[in-house]
Amino acid sequence: MSHEVRIGTLSLGGSNPLRLQSMTTAATTDTAACVRQIRAIVDAGGDLVRLTTQGLREAENLRGIKRALAGTPYASVPLVADVHFNPAVADAAAAIVEKVRINPGNYVDPARRFRHVEYTEEEYRAELVRLETRFLRLLAICREHGTALRIGVNHGSLSDRIMSRYGDTPAGIVESCMEFLRICMREQFRDVVVSIKASNTVVMVQSVRLLSRRMAEEGMNYPLHLGVTEAGEGEDGRIKSACGIGALLTEGLGDTIRVSLSEDPEFEIPVARLLADSVQECTRLRAEALASIADDTVTLRMDESDWDVLQIKAAMAVGGLFIDRKAHRLVLESPRFPALRLADLADRILQATRIKFTRTEYISCPGCGRTLYNLQETIARIKAATTHLKGLKIGIMGCIVNGPGEMADADYGYVGAARGNISLYRGKECVEKNIPEAEAVEKLLALIEHDAAARAEK
Repeated sequence: MSHEVRIGTLSLGGSNPLRLQSMTTAATTDTAACVRQIRAIVDAGGDLVRLTTQGLREAENLRGIKRALAGTPYASVPLVADVHFNPAVADAAAAIVEKVRINPGNYVDPARRFRHVEYTEEEYRAELVRLETRFLRLLAICREHGTALRIGVNHGSLSDRIMSRYGDTPAGIVESCMEFLRICMREQFRDVVVSIKASNTVVMVQSVRLLSRRMAEEGMNYPLHLGVTEAGEGEDGRIKSACGIGALLTEGLGDTIRVSLSEDPEFEIPVARLLADSVQECTRLRAEALASIADDTVTLRMDESDWDVLQIKAAMAVGGLFIDRKAHRLVLESPRFPALRLADLADRILQATRIKFTRTEYISCPGCGRTLYNLQETIARIKAATTHLKGLKIGIMGCIVNGPGEMADADYGYVGAARGNISLYRGKECVEKNIPEAEAVEKLLALIEHDAAARAEK
C-alpha cells in the first residue's frame, strides 16, 4: 500500500478511496473560463483539477483563479499546476497552488529532438548533479509552502539523454522517474505522487508495473496516478482508457486516475467514476475470463443492460489479458445485445490493446490551455475523411509538449505549432511547418492520398 499524501485539504493514497481528476482546457490567463471549468469538473465528481502553466503569467494568474474561487463551495478544491520546459515556472507555482506537476523529460533537459547523444559516465553523472541541484530548489519551496509534487513521466517526452542511455523502453521511462524519486527519498520529501503515461496501453501498463516493482526494491511507496494519455474521444477513447487503467486497477495498483478524452473536461469524470466503482466486479470478471481461455480465445459473459457501462467494464475486465498476450481473440456474450455489436466491441478492445487493427487509429490529446487550435472540431473533420483507412494511425496533438513524441508510432501527425498554425508529420519527420489552420486538414488529407498513390505505383 502507498503512503498517504496531503494535497491541500485532500488526502490521497494509503487507505483513501481512488481520487478522480481532470484538467481545464481554457487558457490559464482566462480566469472566468477556468473557474467555469473547475466548477463543472467538481460538480461532475472530480476531486482535484489541473491547469496548464506554461509561463510566469499563467503561474501568477493561479492566484487570480484562487481568489475567484474564494468564498464559494469550490474554494477547497486542490489546484495542480502543470509545468513543462521551465523550472522557474514550477518554483513560482509551488508558492501558490496545492500541487505542482513536473515532467522529468523536460524539467532541466532540453526538449526532445530525437537525437542520439553519446555520454561518458562522467558526463552522465554531471547531468544528474545538474538535475539534482535545480530540483532541490523546487523541493525547498514545496516544503516551505506545504505543496505536493507530481513526478509525471510521459512516454512521448522522454529526454534525448534518457533515450540515448535506455532507449524508448519501459526501463528508460521508469529510470526517468526514479532519478527524481531518489532525490525525494534522500531529502525525506514524502508529498509526491508519481505517474507514467503513454498512448500505447501496452507500454503504459508494463511501465507502471515496472515502476511499482522498482519503487518497492528501493524502499519507496509513493502513490500512483494512472492514465492513458492521448486516448482520443468517444467510444474508442473510453475503451482504450478502460483497458489501460483497468488492467492496473484490477491488479491493486493506483491511487488516483484521470481518463484523458478529447472532449470537454467534465465528461472525463463519469468514466473515471465508473472505473473506480467497478474494480471489485471487474477483478472477478477478469479471473473468470482468464479461466475460460481456450484455443487462444478469451470468452467474457456479461449481463449488463447499459451499453455504455458494458463496453467500459468489458475493456476493464479483459484489457490486461490482451496486454499480456494471454490470448489473441475475444468473444463477448450478452443476452441483451446483438452479436454483431458485441463483435465490434471485441474488435475495439483488441485494437486498444494492440492485438489487431481493424479501423483507423486516432491518437489525440485531451487539449489544455496550450492547445493552439479547435481540437474537437479538427478531430471530427479528420475522422470524417479518414475512417475508411483501416489500420492507419493518425496523431492529432494540440501542442508540442507530447508533440511528435507521443505519436511517434503514428503514420501521420497533425500538431499545433503556433497560434493558428499547424505542422504536419509523416512518422517522426516534420514534412511541412506552420501551415495556416484553415488549410491544414486538407493538406494532411492530400499528404495521405499522395503517399497512397505512390505506394500503389510501386
